[in-house]
Amino acid sequence: MDIKHLFNNLVTAVMVIDVDLKLCYANAAAEQLLGVGSHRLTEHVLSDSFQILGVSTDLLSKAIRENQGLTVNTAPLVTLDNQHHTVDITLTPLEQEQGLGLLELRQVDQQRRIHQQLTLDAQQQAAQYLVRNLAHEIKNPLGGLRGAAQLLSRELHDPQLNEFTDLIIEQADRLRNLVDRLLGPQRPTQHSLHNIHEVVQKVLNLVNMALPPNITLKQDYDPSIPDIQMDPEQLQQAVLNIVQNAIQALDTAGGEILIRTRTQHQVTIGTLRHKLVLALSIIDNGPGIKPELLDTLFYPMVTGRDNGSGLGLSIAHNFARLHGGRIDCHSKLGRTEFTILLPIKN
Repeated sequence: MDIKHLFNNLVTAVMVIDVDLKLCYANAAAEQLLGVGSHRLTEHVLSDSFQILGVSTDLLSKAIRENQGLTVNTAPLVTLDNQHHTVDITLTPLEQEQGLGLLELRQVDQQRRIHQQLTLDAQQQAAQYLVRNLAHEIKNPLGGLRGAAQLLSRELHDPQLNEFTDLIIEQADRLRNLVDRLLGPQRPTQHSLHNIHEVVQKVLNLVNMALPPNITLKQDYDPSIPDIQMDPEQLQQAVLNIVQNAIQALDTAGGEILIRTRTQHQVTIGTLRHKLVLALSIIDNGPGIKPELLDTLFYPMVTGRDNGSGLGLSIAHNFARLHGGRIDCHSKLGRTEFTILLPIKN
């Protein structure tokens, strides 16, 4: 059995370090957690691979030198790309290999995130069920109201009075469009193989037509990402909704929006664990999202803007769900990151 292949299927970050904290090996989960490739990891000492780790590197070195195990629970980890995690750290000296230690970093915030996602999905599905029932109840009398306004318009010969019936018809159509958006698709559509970067580029082409001059769009793509099964129109709409939100957040002060694609290994979405997923991130350096909105951000009709409909993120979340994926959001002052995670089937 290939031990390296076995380690690469673990969700725990596993590294082998020597007494000088030089990395000899890092599995796929370690690459993902630290955001650094294994080749770069093994070319440097451990301390070059993160900003903060909640245990002294001298203590790790001493434990290997004295052949003593070490455990630190709920330690902070800040990676080079400024991602914050909470990890349990375990160092086990290798008896058969003097001067080497097996370092394990197990994310304890991942379990909390999975629980939050399951809770959010259940709550959102309940909210969507309520909204769908309400929408159906609205559409029936709305159709009757519009029909009555059309019949009344035919009987009126005064143009000034026709303006009122036209207004009724116009507003009825507006409400019907809003209800149709609330209902949205509830079942997966036909999927076929497409390149995610082509989908993103179509979004950027649309956005660039009316992009304010004080906002810059940047791309950071991983060209090795394979084509995935998708409905390109649904994913294009999901990405467009998130990018438009970022533009609106930056509208006053301006700023930068980064579109980044990467792959992640051993990711749990809902109750399913996937060996490989696409991570499409939309990152802006705007004012951030109010903390009180974060837990209900993907609910229908929830918005932080006075003129917002509260449907854009709900629709994007639903489209990701219909692809077997999810959307994560992390926000603070100066950085808001939405990440669409989609399974890549081998």
